[in-house]
Amino acid sequence: MLARHGEPALSRKIRLSARQYLDWWARYEEGGLLPGQSPPRHIADAAAKAGLIFASTRARSIETATAVCGGRALSIDEIFIEAPLPPPNWPDWIRLNPRSWGVISRFWWWFLGHHGGQETKAQAKVRAREAARRLNAEALAGHHVLVVAHGFFNTMIGIELQRLGWRLTSDRGFKYWSTRTFERG
Repeated sequence: MLARHGEPALSRKIRLSARQYLDWWARYEEGGLLPGQSPPRHIADAAAKAGLIFASTRARSIETATAVCGGRALSIDEIFIEAPLPPPNWPDWIRLNPRSWGVISRFWWWFLGHHGGQETKAQAKVRAREAARRLNAEALAGHHVLVVAHGFFNTMIGIELQRLGWRLTSDRGFKYWSTRTFERG
């Protein structure tokens, strides 16, 4: 199962220039969860059945995984971090909320190749392929696996899992705490 982290503490109810969004995203990448959240039952149940629980190195991922793992050990690995969201270099008078910047930045990164010196789409695809191969190997060794990571990169891993013969059997969307379950096809 691939799970997205809980809701981050950093507010999205602001308007920013592209340069300010770049700083905002850096803080988002380092920040943790908004206090007071409880994991949905389906993620806690999946964690209870999992032989291995992976999290990215980001605080929001680790805090989410810790909330669902019941004190069990986590495997924390940077291979599961989110793909970057570098905004285009637009004038400062263009001010948007972080959600809009995220959509624009993802479009520019995915379709136009803009990476702002960060990881490229091609590099992220290689990383997603490697992550999927590792998860595939663990599952084939008999382990139930739960990955608690990030929305878009989880999608990239899911695509690679499907290329390896896995089938998406449950899709709970893209929101915080959402999950996608895969089974060998």
